[in-house]
Amino acid sequence: MSNKIMLATLALGAAVAFAGPAFADKMKATLDGKSEVPPNTSAASGTADIDYDPASKKLSWKVTYSGLSGPTTAAHFHGPAEAGKNGGVAVPIPNAGSSPVEGSATLTDAQAADLTGGKYYVNIHTAANPGGEIRGQVMK
Repeated sequence: MSNKIMLATLALGAAVAFAGPAFADKMKATLDGKSEVPPNTSAASGTADIDYDPASKKLSWKVTYSGLSGPTTAAHFHGPAEAGKNGGVAVPIPNAGSSPVEGSATLTDAQAADLTGGKYYVNIHTAANPGGEIRGQVMK
């Protein structure tokens, strides 16, 4: 292969690679009872795999959990709050009655700043733990 053809092929490949969609920021939360405020002794656990696209402010999630004391009564992103502090409901996670739960929402500028600033947590509520049974801080 001549150098001109190889350079043209590399340039075309680079142009195609950069022409794709913007990449979402990957975030994660590990949920457990000891992260609740106040902590509880729940044996339940969960994870939230989160994608955030700063260009469109679209937040997407897949939350997986098991071992809860009973059915899920609600699930939310809460904030603004650091680990060890409580915050209000910021983004509801609808249809959280069975695992896994997937969804998305478009954030406001203030919500986007809180999310990217590490001030959101995922909280899953049950009847036995109405303030939250398992919780995890959203981290990059």
